[in-house]
Amino acid sequence: MITYPTSTGVAQVRTRRTHGHRPVTALHEEAEPLREGAMPTDHAILFRNRQEAGQALGTALLSLASVHPLVLALPRGGVPVAFEVARMLGAEMDLLFVRKIGSPGQEEYGFGAIVDGADPQIVLDDAYVRDAGISTETIGTIVDRQRAEIDRQRRLYAPDRQPVPVTGRVVIVVDDGIATGGTMRAALRAVRKNHPARLVLAVPVAPADSIATLRTECDRIVCLSQPQPFFAVGACYRDFPQVEDADVIRLLAQARDLRPGHMTGGAGSDSIPL
Repeated sequence: MITYPTSTGVAQVRTRRTHGHRPVTALHEEAEPLREGAMPTDHAILFRNRQEAGQALGTALLSLASVHPLVLALPRGGVPVAFEVARMLGAEMDLLFVRKIGSPGQEEYGFGAIVDGADPQIVLDDAYVRDAGISTETIGTIVDRQRAEIDRQRRLYAPDRQPVPVTGRVVIVVDDGIATGGTMRAALRAVRKNHPARLVLAVPVAPADSIATLRTECDRIVCLSQPQPFFAVGACYRDFPQVEDADVIRLLAQARDLRPGHMTGGAGSDSIPL
């Protein structure tokens, strides 16, 4: 596990090395500090599924249980992982909807994102907008389209719930993995604008260079695996099915029953492994 207290340096957790991927059960041993700016060595873990990855993250984050954090999941893939984290911490869970703002004619290239919440935020790459000559009107049209999709998802997943305010809360943002980090960067910046007391990024897997670029966007990063070379998030799971809308709805309903101090610490769950 690589855990970065980003305001005070970095720490690396020693783990037993094996050939290829390591089992997730070899994670938790005594930490030793790395010098500031040092990059972690190769750590590759093959998770059985998203449920196991979430349980491993929950174990790594148990020290935060006493502050009753808010766990924010990026749907859809981040929801099964975040549910296990919230369950183990006895924490409140909500969804963090993020939609990429794609460049006109090259929608796969994102120059920003819209992030839903109690106070929705738009994060833009101002330099790219200026260099590409994208007009305010064009940005507004794209934002309106993506906001409508967020509204559709929220009505489907949580029709009777308002976004949970993050101001003054310890917030843990969870996904099932990170590739380039662009969407997560937008998510973290948007959450930060709403003034959480502390902002933590928790993911099972990400490439080291993406983690390095995100260190200034939050107060702490917990990343269990940083395989080198990195091919894809799904390659770090034995079972990596698409998370369906029904799964998100079901896990959100189960998460409503979580209370601080309840259901913490155990590895069992009635949720379907995802």
